[in-house]
Amino acid sequence: MKTILTILLSLATIFAAEAKKSPAPFRVGTSMSAFKGLKNLNYDHFKEAKEAGLDCIEMSLGELLNGKLTDEQIRETLQQIQLDAQAAGIEIWSVHMPFGQEIDLSHTNEAIRSKTVDLQKKMIEYCAILQPKIVLFHPSWYLGLNEREARIAQLIRSVEELNPLVRKIGATMVIENMLGYELLRSEKYERPLCRTVEETVQIMNRMPKTVYAAVDMNHIDNPELLIEALGSRVRTVHVCDGDGRNECHYLPCNGKGDNDWNKILGALYQARYKGPFMYEVKASDIDSIEELVSCYRTLYENYLVAEGLK
Repeated sequence: MKTILTILLSLATIFAAEAKKSPAPFRVGTSMSAFKGLKNLNYDHFKEAKEAGLDCIEMSLGELLNGKLTDEQIRETLQQIQLDAQAAGIEIWSVHMPFGQEIDLSHTNEAIRSKTVDLQKKMIEYCAILQPKIVLFHPSWYLGLNEREARIAQLIRSVEELNPLVRKIGATMVIENMLGYELLRSEKYERPLCRTVEETVQIMNRMPKTVYAAVDMNHIDNPELLIEALGSRVRTVHVCDGDGRNECHYLPCNGKGDNDWNKILGALYQARYKGPFMYEVKASDIDSIEELVSCYRTLYENYLVAEGLK
C-alpha cells in the first residue's frame, strides 16, 4: 500500500508539473503587405525577414489580376518567389484568394458564381507552384437583403467544387470570418456571411469535414469566443487589432484596438492550434519585420505571466 501511495504521489507531482509547463511559442508569420507588395518578395527581403525572426508568410494573388502579366510570366514569377522563400528558410504558409463584388463564391447570380469558381480554379493552379499549406477564401461579398440562406447554399456549392482541387495540391481549404457587428451595411445591403460566432459555426457545420476555418481577429469583437466555438476547426489566423466594427488592421502592440490578447492566446492553446501567429496588419502601422516579431514576443511573455507560468 505504501508503495502504491508513493507511486500515486509521484504521478501527481509529474502531472502538476506538466500542467504548469509553458506552452511552446507560435511561429511568426505575416501577410505580404508587410513586404509592401509582390515586387518585394525576393531572396534578399526573405533573408532579412528570416534573420529578424519571421518564419512564414501569407501571399495574396490579387495583384495577378491586373492584366499586366501573361500566364507564363505569372508562373515564372511565382516559381521564383517559391524558390527564393525556400532558399531563405521562409515557408509560404497560406495564399489569400482574390475576392470582390464580382468575385463571390456565394453569389445568387449563377453566371457570377460560376465565373468566380472558374477564376479560383485558375488561382489554385498558381497555388500549386507556391506549395502552401493553406488556401484561404472569403465566404462572400456584401449581400442583398434577406438572401442569407440562398447565399449559404451557393457558398457550399462552390466550396464543394473547389475543395477537391485544393486538396489535390496538398493544401487545406479555409473560410474566413467577416466583419459584421450589425446585419445591415446600408438600406440595400447586408454584411457578408460568417459575420457572427453563431453564423460562422452554423455555416462551418454544413461544410465538408475537410474544410476548415480562418479567424480574423480584426473582424469580430472578442475573437477568442469564435476560436473557442470553432476549436480544432481553426487552421489559420489573421492577427490584427481593431474594434470589431471597422477594418482597422492595427498592430496588437500599438494600443489602438481592444482585443484581449491573453484571452486570445489562451483560446488558441485550448484549441490546440498548430499554425503560425500570422499577422495581417497595415504596412503603414509598422516600421519593420522586427516590430512584428518583438510584438509577438511581448504578447507571449505577457500571457505566460498572466497564467502564472513565469
